[in-house]
This record gives sequence, structure tokens and C-alpha cells, in this order.
Amino acid sequence: MSPRLRRLSSRELCQALGRFGFEMVATRGSHAKLRRMTPDGLRQTLTVPLHRELAPGTLRAIFRQACRFVPEEELHPLFFGNG
Repeated sequence: MSPRLRRLSSRELCQALGRFGFEMVATRGSHAKLRRMTPDGLRQTLTVPLHRELAPGTLRAIFRQACRFVPEEELHPLFFGNG
């Protein structure tokens, strides 16, 4: 059985992504823009909706986008859990 996607709020998700160097740089309406700079000067940006509980499809999409910047093995425990 595959691990279940955790139910996270946008605040929990932003804090978790902060461990990987992402910082909130802007908010507009109900969305936050998180960004980190790589040592070679590349900007890596993620957009997160500011909701109390993120929908599973939205959370999965953010996971896929974050995997472009952070190794999946490091992100997986934050997004998926047993039960």
C-alpha cells in the first residue's frame, strides 16, 4: 500500500518548504510566492494558495513542482505519511 498524502495547511507547507531555503517573498490575493536563490544565482519559485487545508490535488501538484528543485527523497516525508 502506498503512503497517504498528508493533509497540510498552507502555513504548515510554507514552514516545511522553509527548511529547504524557501522564503515568502510576496502575497497577492489568496496566494503566496515562495522563492530561494541557488548559489549560482538561479531563482527557484513556488506558488502556494493560502488556505486552511490544501486540497489533495493541489498539494500533489506543489509536491511535483518542488521536486524540480529539491530531491524527492527529502520532500517525500513532508508530504506523505502512513495513515
